[in-house]
Amino acid sequence: MDLYRMSFWQFFLAGGPVMWPILFCSIFALAIIIEKFWYLHKIRIDSQEFLNDILDKMKHHQIKEALALCDATNSPISRILKVGILKNDRPRPQIKEAIEDASLYEIPKLEKNLSILATIAHISPLLGLLGTVTGMVRCFQTIQAKTVSFHPVSPGDLAGGIWEALLTTVAGLIVAIPVFVAYNYLVSRVNSVILEMEKSATEFVNFLTE
Repeated sequence: MDLYRMSFWQFFLAGGPVMWPILFCSIFALAIIIEKFWYLHKIRIDSQEFLNDILDKMKHHQIKEALALCDATNSPISRILKVGILKNDRPRPQIKEAIEDASLYEIPKLEKNLSILATIAHISPLLGLLGTVTGMVRCFQTIQAKTVSFHPVSPGDLAGGIWEALLTTVAGLIVAIPVFVAYNYLVSRVNSVILEMEKSATEFVNFLTE
């Protein structure tokens, strides 16, 4: 059977039972990747422009307008700055502490499920390796059974187990490689948002306390 002409179902069945957890990992990873891309797209803003708008309103003592702008903007940056605006008449340490507390709430939301994605990227090749081992076990079981019954062992008797062993390795790598790439990209995006949060918070605190 030609690997490149196999249907997905033929490929899946030929890989044996270990293909099921690999399939589950791929579906779960895809769901997480789609959700993270959607979330990061939803909260994407021009942080510098938003900060400039907030600072402009604060310069003119338009506190309500600044709060309304934060409420209208769906971003962790807007939410941490809103806390700072509410504490604008407090000393610098209190403003900074309030913003840091808000950040501690926002950062876990940004990083949500990334650890699961990393786990899937790491265990998928291991599941493929597990399938390889079980496939080789089948080969040796066939050799033992044939030897005990005094029947000659042919290459065809071993092909099924070796085929299963190789396909699970292929499947594990097919899942792991794109998931690992997506994980690294999403981590870089999240770190970029966190950096923008820190930069905006610092500029905002400096503005209020200068």
